[in-house]
Amino acid sequence: MTSSSMSCYANSSAASTSSRTNDSDTILMANKLSNIRLGGREERQQALDRLEILKTVGTGSYGRVLVVRDRDTKDYYALKLLSIKSVIVSQQTEHVKNEKDILSALRHPFIIRLYWTHHSDQFLYILLDYIPGGELFTYMRRRGTFDLKTSLFYICEIIVAFEYLHSLQIIYRDLKPENILLDGEGHVKLVDFGFAKKISNKTFTTCGTPEYLSPELIKTAGHNKCTDWWSLGILLFEMLTGVTPFNPDGKDNEIHGRILAGKITWPTNLINEVTKAFIKKLLTQNPDKRLGAGRNGSREVKDQPIFLSTRWDDVSARKLKPPIVPKLEHPGDTQCFDLYDEDWKSVAFASDTELAMFSDF
Repeated sequence: MTSSSMSCYANSSAASTSSRTNDSDTILMANKLSNIRLGGREERQQALDRLEILKTVGTGSYGRVLVVRDRDTKDYYALKLLSIKSVIVSQQTEHVKNEKDILSALRHPFIIRLYWTHHSDQFLYILLDYIPGGELFTYMRRRGTFDLKTSLFYICEIIVAFEYLHSLQIIYRDLKPENILLDGEGHVKLVDFGFAKKISNKTFTTCGTPEYLSPELIKTAGHNKCTDWWSLGILLFEMLTGVTPFNPDGKDNEIHGRILAGKITWPTNLINEVTKAFIKKLLTQNPDKRLGAGRNGSREVKDQPIFLSTRWDDVSARKLKPPIVPKLEHPGDTQCFDLYDEDWKSVAFASDTELAMFSDF
């Protein structure tokens, strides 16, 4: 199982890799796609001032996520707080802007919602849904493995989310247990869209988590929505076995070679033949022949024998009964997250030049 370097909504993990190529085209396309108009700077400052900061629920190399409560409405939210200087030093400026622009365009029951963004002389602020159930990773680590019925519940909701993203020509590119949160009822929410990108054909930027990278991503030969279907196969394998297929013994330096070789050791008694056949189709080396690559896209995936009894309308309507329901006392409960030091206020101020880079944030 992959290691969790940070919790929930925070910026992409240290285990992720990204090229330094410019993603400005993504931002331009995302702006055209967006139908959301955030309020003016003064209005957003007032909204920020209304928030009561409660607790940190996630940290990363250049930011953290705070649970906050609106003093007027008493509603809970997640406030993603990013140090401007740290974002720039980490060369994550385009990814942060990209996440804002992509999320601003999305409305889906299995994808986290962005409400507004703002910035001060120190921080970038992103106000999101607060998803109190915690990471799927935590439950996987606690149980060791999931049975097939439990695994397919999450796989089905992710397929519906991917279907929506791909219909907008957006690829996600960072599926992993740490980026899947459970809401208060136990349903999926995909988070962390820093690597998501709107494409017209293929893109060549390399990013993602090593154990979940597709062969075409490693080869930098260009990739498209098919890379998301590959990662779905990795996730299902990990849920059923407790390890990823190309790194079962934790030898990180061998991951890329094993992925390109395509050799999988299938554990006995954990994966039945129908499930094995499904995973094999998702982990096809040639992306053009991979399940989901055809004209029918997600329909090809949904029509597989493994989903013979699945009612997809019920999946989309959140009518399936979640196998795990987080134990929460109230909507702002934080017990599903780790404890963190609250030492975030003494962050260096950004220069005028640095602030200018985020003038539209």
